[in-house]
Amino acid sequence: MDLDLRKLRYFVAVAERLHFGRAADDLHIAQPVLSRQIRALEQDLGASLFTRDSHGVTLTDAGRQLLDDTGPLLASAHAVRRRVSVAERGGQRLVVGFRAGIPVIPATRVFEAQHPDAVVDVQRMEWDDQAPMLLDGRVDVAYVRLPIDETGLRLTPLYTEPLMVALPTGHRLAGKEEVTEADLARETVVWHADPSTQPTRRPHPDSGLRVRGVEEKLEHVAAGRGISFVGRSETVFYSRPDITYVPIPDLAPDQVFVAMAASRTSPLADDFFAAAQETAEITAECGNYEMWQIANDTVSKRG
Repeated sequence: MDLDLRKLRYFVAVAERLHFGRAADDLHIAQPVLSRQIRALEQDLGASLFTRDSHGVTLTDAGRQLLDDTGPLLASAHAVRRRVSVAERGGQRLVVGFRAGIPVIPATRVFEAQHPDAVVDVQRMEWDDQAPMLLDGRVDVAYVRLPIDETGLRLTPLYTEPLMVALPTGHRLAGKEEVTEADLARETVVWHADPSTQPTRRPHPDSGLRVRGVEEKLEHVAAGRGISFVGRSETVFYSRPDITYVPIPDLAPDQVFVAMAASRTSPLADDFFAAAQETAEITAECGNYEMWQIANDTVSKRG
């Protein structure tokens, strides 16, 4: 039995909204049509996906499992269409994703020396869209930071970098050469939507703020709403007078990987993947401001 991708898209619409009427409106189809498609999908799978009663619509265990599995499947289908379209146009274009503070230029210069006719575009990613952007084909290769959902991805470690604590300039610890977790025990932390990804080993008060990017995070820190943590390379690219960065050696270092979809078959992507590994040491050195010009000069000579 082959899964119908259209039915799966309909299922995801209902599962995300838990409301057939709203899902039908967003899909621009009639609700009876949507209900028939969901029933047909349930028959195809031999499983009930939703519980419908006077209290509303909820997912069954089978429905929750299907929702978990459907995201990567639909993303893969989208990526296939995108890659075929690029191949049809004869495109020699590579989109490289990156996280804040990670310079793409060292690997790009090595890659372009091998492929002078190829165009390299770059795309900034945040912590929560690293895996989706790789799986759905928006980026071909990416520099990512852990944690990341590794399902369907091929990852290779490149380097680690120390973590720094970001403090408002008037903070009591701002003048320290380094701090410990114990020094920060009662500090409120501004962090991503998933608190479990915090690098700390002890609980901190929750600021109640949910941020995606480093710029948002630093705005809240500067306003005195909490502290946060960044990789050393991020401090190079986000120097500002109202923020002080202090090393915190007793936290595990930030880990940087190069990643691509495991199903990806592209000589261009493979060559950039290799270039990222070849230039990992230089890329890591760019996390020191003093080494940034040296690293760029070194890569230029290679090219």
